[in-house]
Amino acid sequence: MKLSQFKYKLPDELIALYPTKHRDESRLLVLHRKTGEIEHRTFNDILEYYNDQDVFVFNDTRVFPARLYGTKDNSEAKIEVFLLRELNHDLRMWDVLVDPARKIRVGNKLYFGENNLLVAEVIDNTTSRGRTVRFLYDGSYEEFRKTLYELGETPLPRFIKRDVEPEDETRYQTIFAKNEGAVVAPTAGLHFSRELLKRLEILGIDFAYVTLHAGLCNYREIDVEDLTKHKVDSEQMLVNQDAVGIINHAKDTNRKVCAVGTTVMRALETCACTNGTIKPYDGWTSKFIFPPYDFGVADSMIANFHLPYSPLLMLTCAFGGYDQVMGAYQKAVQEGYRFGIYGDAMLII
Repeated sequence: MKLSQFKYKLPDELIALYPTKHRDESRLLVLHRKTGEIEHRTFNDILEYYNDQDVFVFNDTRVFPARLYGTKDNSEAKIEVFLLRELNHDLRMWDVLVDPARKIRVGNKLYFGENNLLVAEVIDNTTSRGRTVRFLYDGSYEEFRKTLYELGETPLPRFIKRDVEPEDETRYQTIFAKNEGAVVAPTAGLHFSRELLKRLEILGIDFAYVTLHAGLCNYREIDVEDLTKHKVDSEQMLVNQDAVGIINHAKDTNRKVCAVGTTVMRALETCACTNGTIKPYDGWTSKFIFPPYDFGVADSMIANFHLPYSPLLMLTCAFGGYDQVMGAYQKAVQEGYRFGIYGDAMLII
C-alpha cells in the first residue's frame, strides 16, 4: 500500500491535550471485523466482550523522563537532548537526539541543571539529529540515574501542543508499568484503571505481560510513498515463558486473545509460530506491519485513534481491514472522538 492512502482530515481540536479524569471512562468505539458494525460505548464496557479464561496481553514497559533541556559549551545557546537508549552502563554513554542539531558537534560539552549539575560530552554523530554522548559524573551510578531523571521531562509527543505538567508523570504511564526503557507510552494500556483490572480478574480474565520498549519510530514521519521501502528503528522486546504459557493455553483451548495496543501486537507477531502459538523471545524487533497482513496470534485488539500517516494507524488497518478502519475513523471524527495518546479507544473484535 501507499503512504497517501493513510491520509484523513483530522481537526486540530480533536487531538486530546489531556486524558480523561478517570482512565477507564474514555469513549470506546467497537468495530466488528466480520460485519463492519460499529458500536459507541464507554471503555469500562469492555468487560461485556470477554469471558472466563480469555486473555488480555499488556505491554509492561515503563517510560522514563527522556527529554532534557540545557546549554551548549556553557553559553546561552539553548539545546534539547532526547535520550533514546543507554549504550554503556559503566561509561554513562547514551544514544540521543539533539535539537538544534546543526549546532551540536563532536567535542561539544552540554550542560544541564542549575550550576551545571550534569555535563555531557558529544563523542559521535549517528544520524542527522542523532548523537552519542557520554555523561561526566563522579558519583555512583545510582546517583547519576537519580540526577538524570530529576532533570528529565516526561517525553510527550510534539503533537501535544502544551507544556508538560506534573500530572503527566503518572498519566503518561500505565498502572502496570514495570520494566523501564520506553520513550513512548503504550497508549492503549493507559485506559486501564486498577478497578477495571480487578473487575476483569473477577470475571476470570487471564493477564499476560510482554515488554516492548517503544521508541520514537512510532511517531516519526514516513518519507517514502511505497511502504515496502520504509525501515523502522529496532526496539528491544522480551516475551518470557510465563506469557508464552498463558497465551498458548488460550490458543489451545479456543479462548480469545486480546492485544492491548499496537506494541503488543507487534511483539506477538515477532515471536509467532506458524500454528498461531508463540515462543519466548529476548532481543530486538523492527517489524513494520501494514495491509495486507495475516495475523496469527491475537483475535482482537485495543488501540487509540492514531494520527494521519501514522505507522500505528497502518497496523490497525491491517488488523481491522483497511476500508472498515478508515470508515470507522471517519465516523469517529464525525462523532467527536478524541485522538492521540490521551484520546479515546477503539476495540476491534
